[in-house]
Amino acid sequence: MKEQTLLDYWSAASTDKERLTSLAEYFRDDLGSDACDIFLASTGGSLVLSSSTTNPELIERIRLAKGVGLVGTVFQSEKPLIIEDNLSNHPENKDVPEWDDPKYSSAYIYPFRITDSFQGIVFSRKLKPSKNKPKTEQLNSKLNQFVAFQAGFNTGSNINRLDALSEVARSLTGTPYLEEVLQLLVHLTAKRFNYRVVTVRLLDQERDELILRATQATNKAYQRKRAIKLGESIAGKAIESQKPVFINDVQNEADYIGHDLAEEQGLRSMICIPLIVQNRPVGVMSCYTGEIRQFSEDEIAVLQTLAQQAAVSIEHTRLQVRNTLMQEMHHRVKNNLQQIASLLRLQIRQSHYKSMEDALEDSLSRIQAIAAVHELLSRDDLDHVSVKHIAEMLGHHQQQSFIMPGKHIQFSVRGDDVHLNTNQATQVALVLNEMIQNAVEHGFANANEGEIHITIEELENEIGVWVSNDGDPLPPDFDPIKGGQLGLQIIRSLSGALGGTFKIENRLGWTVCEVKFTRQLAE
Repeated sequence: MKEQTLLDYWSAASTDKERLTSLAEYFRDDLGSDACDIFLASTGGSLVLSSSTTNPELIERIRLAKGVGLVGTVFQSEKPLIIEDNLSNHPENKDVPEWDDPKYSSAYIYPFRITDSFQGIVFSRKLKPSKNKPKTEQLNSKLNQFVAFQAGFNTGSNINRLDALSEVARSLTGTPYLEEVLQLLVHLTAKRFNYRVVTVRLLDQERDELILRATQATNKAYQRKRAIKLGESIAGKAIESQKPVFINDVQNEADYIGHDLAEEQGLRSMICIPLIVQNRPVGVMSCYTGEIRQFSEDEIAVLQTLAQQAAVSIEHTRLQVRNTLMQEMHHRVKNNLQQIASLLRLQIRQSHYKSMEDALEDSLSRIQAIAAVHELLSRDDLDHVSVKHIAEMLGHHQQQSFIMPGKHIQFSVRGDDVHLNTNQATQVALVLNEMIQNAVEHGFANANEGEIHITIEELENEIGVWVSNDGDPLPPDFDPIKGGQLGLQIIRSLSGALGGTFKIENRLGWTVCEVKFTRQLAE
């Protein structure tokens, strides 16, 4: 005959009271005992009889004080107690009218603390003496399964399980915004399974990186965790294998990135579930517990089903955003063409160009700056564009097209991976293009080699962008306000349009061009 699991006992239960009864019955049969009672801690600190296989009429009527009697003593010490014989004569035993029965000879009393709201005692008794010591690890694993069931997913009933998943599915498909989908996913999963932290990282296939996009953790340092390479992370292993990856204790796992934060947040066991659409990974969901424990097969199965639903919702949301952007793209192109026309009018008024070729090259670089944003629209998350990606593209373009022969200039892009809405991103692309071009043209008019550093930094909602070069310094009488260069005029104008500030100065042997502005809300 097939051995019954906790899930089998659970299937017949429909209320919390029946579920606790099924838990007591399961432990009675699993431990081979004749009776099993479960006491749960109340808010006042006492222990309340919450389930009994022999005295159901006494449920919620028997209350035991912490530290008093066998049950109270074990609850206070948090150490299991085995009584092999003469149960009624044990020195810590206290008679409780109606409940105590002298016919029981042996007992196993097990304290548990799965969560702050689910802690208490399993009190298993036998009529005959017993020397068999139950394995506490197995009991703890069963109790963890119970908590997962109680959370609402693994109810044992296929109907109830589908109801829970349908609720999540409705929530995920009820919003057209990617950020809301991801936040709903992490909050619902953390709440349903009572996880300490849940995170979602999305895959950037161009860079082979997993970027943190959502977490319900309130710790600011955790929210700003850096992007991680596929090959250096446990999450990357889940992506590559397209299977869940389990870590028993992240605080003691050599391959885990971020031990300090794990200790600070109290994270212990972790499971990484890949988000897969048509055999194509789009990201990974990582779930952390506050205690070391196993993830049951049923729990993993439901997490995988949830991850599949989430992956579909993510792709659906991306398609909706793409469709919306396509409908509005003609408006964006029109605005950008008008911006190009304005820039060309400014150039017409300038007289410093030596040739028509110089003027056309200036125009070309500005058009390419706008084109860089549109190119990233097809590769990034559609509603947000990476400033770092823009800087890398513009730096590469300058190196390939505009650096004169005989000049050796090294570019580097550093700092935070800041994402902006497309309107701000287009303006920042033009500003960055002028800053980089200014550094190349004027910083290395005489110097033949050196470096240009592009730095992006985010402090709260303020974004800072710096382009620094170690070439020719600014003239002593340089005045950026009165400077008639078209590039500086464009930088000043667009900095104002961004609601930000602009300055350029010599600092410690470097010429530093700086723009700071406030991030706008997503479009």
